[in-house]
Amino acid sequence: MTVTTDSPEETMRLAARVARELAAGDVVALTGELGSGKTVFTKGLASGLGVASAREVTSPTYVIMVAYEGDEGVRGLPLYHFDAYRLRSAAEFLALDGGETVGERGVSVIEWADRVAGALPERRVDVHLEVTGEMTRTITIAPRGGRPELASRLEEAAG
Repeated sequence: MTVTTDSPEETMRLAARVARELAAGDVVALTGELGSGKTVFTKGLASGLGVASAREVTSPTYVIMVAYEGDEGVRGLPLYHFDAYRLRSAAEFLALDGGETVGERGVSVIEWADRVAGALPERRVDVHLEVTGEMTRTITIAPRGGRPELASRLEEAAG
């Protein structure tokens, strides 16, 4: 499925709708060039999961991973936010216990997922963000790992 957004706020609203369809153990693999909106999308996921500090989400480039607790009154799912920009390989990601955290009790989102592709689970949601204008982004969302029910729910959420 491909969606075009015209502002960061619209990208965050799309991601929040996507988050509402995710469950514990889901992995969202984000790709796209620098400035394409990966962190903006992650803020929207955090909001959709009920993370109270969603607007304060920043890319954890230097710490690699930050965990945010979800509000029990909303979804209660934590968000594990990874940034693989500084990593050189899937093995490096796994050595940092990325593989242990991915698939835990919350939703994991990995920025620059293409840098650690070999460490990603087969069952995941791939999200590619492309800059198509100053504020416009084309976002392609593709569930992987044989989840037709999630694909149809995400289609509805994006529409």
